[in-house]
Order: sequence, then C-alpha cells, then structure tokens
Amino acid sequence: MKTLIMEETNTNTTSNTNTTSIPQDPSSKRHFHWTNKVGNEDPEEVPTTMSKIIEEQNTKKNDEKAVSGHAATRKKLQTVAISRLRSVLTVFNKNRSNLPSGLGSRVVGTLFGYRRGHVHFAFQKDPISQPAFLIELATPISGLVREMASGLVRIALECDKVNKEKEKETEKKSLRLLQEPLWRTYCNGKKCGFANRRECGEKDWEILKAVEPISMGAGVLPSAEAGCSDGEVMYMRARFERIVGSRDSEAFYMMNPDSNGAPELSVYLLRV
Repeated sequence: MKTLIMEETNTNTTSNTNTTSIPQDPSSKRHFHWTNKVGNEDPEEVPTTMSKIIEEQNTKKNDEKAVSGHAATRKKLQTVAISRLRSVLTVFNKNRSNLPSGLGSRVVGTLFGYRRGHVHFAFQKDPISQPAFLIELATPISGLVREMASGLVRIALECDKVNKEKEKETEKKSLRLLQEPLWRTYCNGKKCGFANRRECGEKDWEILKAVEPISMGAGVLPSAEAGCSDGEVMYMRARFERIVGSRDSEAFYMMNPDSNGAPELSVYLLRV
C-alpha cells in the first residue's frame, strides 16, 4: 500500500513537471518577428533601389547627350545660315559695285536746254549730288518739246563696243556703259545725230541747283539778262526708274503718277 502511494506521488510529480510550460516574453516574440521581417525585406529592396539609381543616372546621361547633340546641330545650322548670308551679301555687294557712280534703281532725271540750244540730259542719284551721267544731244530743245507734246517719246542711245584686238594692243579696260563718250541718237525711231557725254560745268550745275527743290514738273528759268529770250532755260524734271539689263544695256523710265499707261519718256542705252 505504501508502495502504491509513492508511485502515484511520483506520477503526479511527473505530470506536473510535464505540464508546466516555460514562460515567454511577449516583447521578445515581437522582436523576433520584426527581426525576421527586416531580414526578409532588405535583400529584395536593396537591388531594386540600386537599379533605380543606375537607371536614373543613365537617363540623365542620355538627356545630357541629347541636349548637347541638339545644341551642336543648332550651332551647325546657324553657321551654315551665316555663311550663306555672307555669300549672298558678297554677291549683292559685288553687283552693286558694278553700278556706275552708285546709281540705284530710282534716279532723278533732268532734261534742260536754252531755248535755241541743244538738249542736255542729266541723271543724278539724288537732287543734291553731282550728275552720274550728263550728255548733250544734237536735237534742239524746241524740237524735243514738240515731240513730247504729240505723245510718247522714246530716246535710244547707241555706242560701239571696243574692238577686242585693239583693246589687247592698247591694254585699255572696257568702260562702263554710262562712261561711254559718244552715242548715236534715235528719237521715236528717227536718227537724230550724235550725243556727247560731258562733265558737269559751272553753268550746268547752276541750272541743276536752280531746279533742285522741284521733284517733278516742267517750266522755264528766266534769263540773267532782262528781255533776252535766248537766255531762258527750258527744263523738265522727274523721277526715273532705272533697269540694268546687262553690262551693255540700261533703261530709264519716267515715273509719272498721273499716267495710267506707259511712261511719257523713256531713255535706252545700248552698246552694240
């Protein structure tokens, strides 16, 4: 009986010993799981972050290359445009240098002469400049006035080209068209003798200065001697449009705002 009680006692002791659990700290359990979470996520996030940084750097480099390439292309285009503009300006200035005495596309033309004298024709760049072209025609001023009163007037001036063989012998450079000294004159198809180029003298300049304020019109300048009709100067002044066909041809067309048709007066210069 005593032995049986001891066995039961040992059995109870063993049972109590087996059923007793080791207490666990809740905070340590939470710490354990938090540590596992951090340990599980770090290996995945680090490569992802590094790849994003590398991708951003590559994108930045590509953007910088694109910007630099665009700037280089733009600079190249600007250089090409500037070179083309310079070439155009060079050709333009070269063509302008061929224009005699700096005459442009619009000039001032003055036709004048004493009542019983010959016709003088002067072309100026502007009213205050020296004539770039001044010639004296064999036609009387009174005859030209009658022609103009009857209708349109076409004056053609022709000169001869210099013989090339003679030019080589004398080593003479060809003159510009407005510098030719001698011209054959035709008025409305009829031959009217010869015209001579001349320098602007003192009396010629006095007449041009007297009509300087006049932009367009015709009239008579009184004679310096009272009662002397031969000393009166007849004149006509207008703006002319100048057209250069070639080195050997030019044309001057009178600009008349009151005329709806062709110009009343045209002057043609030809080297044939």
